[in-house]
Amino acid sequence: MRRSTAAIGTAAFFVAAPGTFVGVVPWLITRWEFHQPLPHWVVAQAVGVLLICAGLIPPVHAFVLFAKAGGTPMPIAPTRQLVVTGFNRYVRNPMYLGLLTVIVG
Repeated sequence: MRRSTAAIGTAAFFVAAPGTFVGVVPWLITRWEFHQPLPHWVVAQAVGVLLICAGLIPPVHAFVLFAKAGGTPMPIAPTRQLVVTGFNRYVRNPMYLGLLTVIVG
């Protein structure tokens, strides 16, 4: 698969799969509203923003590596070679770890 095609497929998958589970589903549950005031809400929001930003790094990096390897994270269009660099070197699935961190944030 050409890199440009892989990049487009990877970007579409990034919006569809993680975007749904990290953005749409939490919004449907909470509508981003809190019914009880949080103590020290400024600190809580700052920690949440930091967790969201830190949690986006591993999945975005993994998606870039998949596109550079000429494939996508989708099983129907895999890379030709196993991606074992970046966060994949240390964690079996950096996308799950990063997206879980975003949800906690």
